[in-house]
Amino acid sequence: MSQRKPRRRTRLLAVLLLLAGLQLGSLAAPAYACACGALVTDAAQRVSVGREESVLRWDGTREQIVMRLTVDGDADRAAWIMPVPHRATVSLADPALFDQLHTLTAPVHRTRHHFWPADGDWPLTTGGTDVPGPPGGLGARTPGVGVVERQRLGPFDVAQLTATDPGALDGWLRGNGFPLPPRLDSALAPYVAQRWEYVAVRLAPATADTALRGALDPLHLAFASDRPVYPMRLSRLAATPQSLGLYVLAAHRMEPRTAIGGERPRVVYAGRLSRPTGDLRTLAAGTPYLTAIGQEFPYPSRISGDHVLRRAASDTPFQQVVYTDRLTEVAGVPAWLLAVGGTLLLAVTLTSLAAVRRSRRPAAPPPPSGPIG
Repeated sequence: MSQRKPRRRTRLLAVLLLLAGLQLGSLAAPAYACACGALVTDAAQRVSVGREESVLRWDGTREQIVMRLTVDGDADRAAWIMPVPHRATVSLADPALFDQLHTLTAPVHRTRHHFWPADGDWPLTTGGTDVPGPPGGLGARTPGVGVVERQRLGPFDVAQLTATDPGALDGWLRGNGFPLPPRLDSALAPYVAQRWEYVAVRLAPATADTALRGALDPLHLAFASDRPVYPMRLSRLAATPQSLGLYVLAAHRMEPRTAIGGERPRVVYAGRLSRPTGDLRTLAAGTPYLTAIGQEFPYPSRISGDHVLRRAASDTPFQQVVYTDRLTEVAGVPAWLLAVGGTLLLAVTLTSLAAVRRSRRPAAPPPPSGPIG
């Protein structure tokens, strides 16, 4: 009995230490990575990307990316870094573009009927059913970093940068009050080796001392590219699972070449645009085929590179269909109940008629009792 108490105390201490370690780990995990860029903020503040939507348009020689970030947290300023293969132009986009895409790619809702009761139908009613659901100034020039262009776009202060080595952005970020997140310099190394450039965006709310929250205005980036590529490498720094939602406009249906360390990419919509309007009409000119792609990254550290897209084997259209299952009814009564009840009633009726017929059948005369002489 005296040996069990020390063991219990040891186990309890181990559990408490484990819980404390997990809690400290969650407090130390910075939310500075989103699906195609690095989002950094002051170490004492927090900002996270709750949702990211992007449109990639490629016509064979030039690529355009329109991105909208929905952020939350207590930070009143942040910076976002986006690698691009060539010199980019940056402008604001209309948020209505994403409303149009949501409408076009929404699942079709259809009703299908079943005869026999399923889970949720009487008498198999359960307790409930689950309904599935459908990114002040920029500061002075820093040695090793070239500021190609700087402009103000709504709430964004945008700089286009070049860097000569992976750590060159460190001085620029520190000079603007943003310490370089751990491991970001190593993640940028492949882009530096390929001589990519960077679009650095300083995010600030409309009024001072107001936290960054909600959907930000979409940014439109355009640059030369001989292949459709969606930068994803920096997302490997994320501390939490990442989710990618990408609309692709091209001449044909497109697909990622590989999963780059995530789950298998899934096409949630594919089809030619018939009569686009507004910004979508302008953006889709010459690239009339829309492919919507979704992908999950449960372990961001496994992300091995950027998404390179290619033409799919065919231009077969696809649209998700969400079915609502309903029990077949006749005048508000389940058809199966009428069928079963009718069958039982028919069986009882036939049995009763057979019994009545047997009761009315005349009895056979008794056989003669004596010998016939």
